[in-house]
Amino acid sequence: MQGEKDLIPKMLYQVHLDDLVPQNNFYRLLNRELDLHFLYKATKQYYGNEGQESIDPVVFFKICLVGYLNNINSDRKLIDYCSNCLDIRLFIKYDIDEPLPWHSTISRTRQLYGEELFLSLFRKVLSLCVEKGMVKGKRQAVDSAFIKANAGLDSLVEKEVLDDVAAYASELNENNEFKVTVQKKEQVAERQVWQKKRSVDHPGADCEKSKFLSNATHYSPTDPDARISTKPRKPRNLNYLGQVAVDTAHHVITGVCVDFADKKDSQCLEKICDITIDNLKENHIEIAQLLADTGYSSGEALNYLEEKKIDAWIPNFGQFTPDREGFIYNKEQNQYECQRGNCAILPFKNARTDKKGYTRFVYRSSESVCKNCPLKAECCGEKTKFKKIEHTQHHNVYMKNHEKRTHNEGYAKYMSRLRSATVEPVLGTLINFLNMKRVNTRGIELANKHVLMAALTYNLKKYLKFATKKAKSKAIAIKVGVETAFSTYFSFFLPIFNPCKIILLKEEKSEVKKRHPLNELL
Repeated sequence: MQGEKDLIPKMLYQVHLDDLVPQNNFYRLLNRELDLHFLYKATKQYYGNEGQESIDPVVFFKICLVGYLNNINSDRKLIDYCSNCLDIRLFIKYDIDEPLPWHSTISRTRQLYGEELFLSLFRKVLSLCVEKGMVKGKRQAVDSAFIKANAGLDSLVEKEVLDDVAAYASELNENNEFKVTVQKKEQVAERQVWQKKRSVDHPGADCEKSKFLSNATHYSPTDPDARISTKPRKPRNLNYLGQVAVDTAHHVITGVCVDFADKKDSQCLEKICDITIDNLKENHIEIAQLLADTGYSSGEALNYLEEKKIDAWIPNFGQFTPDREGFIYNKEQNQYECQRGNCAILPFKNARTDKKGYTRFVYRSSESVCKNCPLKAECCGEKTKFKKIEHTQHHNVYMKNHEKRTHNEGYAKYMSRLRSATVEPVLGTLINFLNMKRVNTRGIELANKHVLMAALTYNLKKYLKFATKKAKSKAIAIKVGVETAFSTYFSFFLPIFNPCKIILLKEEKSEVKKRHPLNELL
């Protein structure tokens, strides 16, 4: 007989929330493994002794974890999602008929707590991973990605051009009310004239128009810390620059931070390295090697890693030329020496600094020496009367790195593959599945909290998965029993004790596999 089900509400229900959630639920496992009671002492400084009670700090961080685990970026949607899930209500200790906190409470509490609290929680999860043997600390792979800011290009406004910069700056210094960094007047004025010619009426309305925008001429009053940035074949946006350091052993994140998007990766290397070193130092681990791509290559970065005694495997940037055809660099006398023609000497002349702030050393030969050289037209050119060679001020550092990678070419290629296989999948997971694609807050401080929560969530998921794998392997070992272990080891060491039976026929091997106790269990 066909059945038909109707819902008939009751006046009273005799049910407990604990009975409705399965014992093997993910949030039950998470609640057992992660102890957050230290947060009560850590957050006590943010509250007074009077007034209404605030949201429980443990509840706040648990609700945030749920948002990152389920890739929910909105606080409104996060509260709605938590209120509809029984296992999450049990996780945050809210009963079925108990209302959850307002979404604005989550936002205000996030702004109330400092970065050090989020960092302490990240280090707590990292220490759990270290205790499980998931972090070795020998090699750290570093990479970066843009994180979309909570502001659009339509919010951009032009920076004001000051007629009398010195008078305005002195007035502000006398009042001691503001600290202002004034852009170069000529650069800003020239950019604004160019934009007027292009008829840029609405900065963010069109990608063709947005390509003429610059951080030197525009800023966003919605989020002043966001910067205009882009990648090849992608439109410009207001972004932050997220930096991630990952251990190569089990892909655990050991360091994470946010910087301004108009910076280069090489300028952020020192910051992410210091953070990673401090995080691992608490667990008595030291970094031995650092893997990064060409974007992190700079003289300052390589010098910093050498001072820290870290073995860096970073390719030199593409414009670096280790060899000059027909010339050899004499490091002791700081000069270039010609190996063909009239064997001219190119001594050091001066140092020049370009608009971007890069300093280059200039080496130039004498006109009288190159005048009668048979290779003058090929070497110097038809109109130039002397030979000039320039190289960066960090030439010695780049050469040292080039020689190391050349002498260990195979190992350098292995390190490059290891870096891409380690940190790039981690970044993809953070961006696409753990809510790091876009920040729902404003300001670089809140953006840093955002990436810390995403990173610790990633580590927490790996920690729980790693613990589950170990438990399964132990269960199988118990099922197999002592007889299986004895037969396995006996068959392994059999050729050692009986040299006459070292070579076995394929038929005998197949019969042994068929009779193996593990096959019977499977």
